[in-house]
Amino acid sequence: MSSEEKPSIGTYRRHVLLCTGPRCSARSDPEALFQQLGEMLGAAGLNRGDLRVKRTRSGCFAACKGGPIMCVQPDGVWYYQLTPENLQRVVEEHLRDGAVVEPLVFHRGPGV
Repeated sequence: MSSEEKPSIGTYRRHVLLCTGPRCSARSDPEALFQQLGEMLGAAGLNRGDLRVKRTRSGCFAACKGGPIMCVQPDGVWYYQLTPENLQRVVEEHLRDGAVVEPLVFHRGPGV
């Protein structure tokens, strides 16, 4: 058994992975969108406590058509065409209120 301390991650309800890869950046500024996501989560009260949504930058998902792309786990819901307005809808309707934003979904993971 290793004597090294294990890393830890705070409690979270959902984990979103937002593509910040170069292919999607031709249509948007993925880093700005990632920063806006953080601000939106904070404004919705989803940046702390039991409802916390963890966010992570991701490289290419190899599903670039219609990017930027975001995956919501453990829900297995994949969103596309994430403009700031569409991202706000996902934060409010799905991440806060629990209702998937169907017009922006292009894929669902297995068993979902």
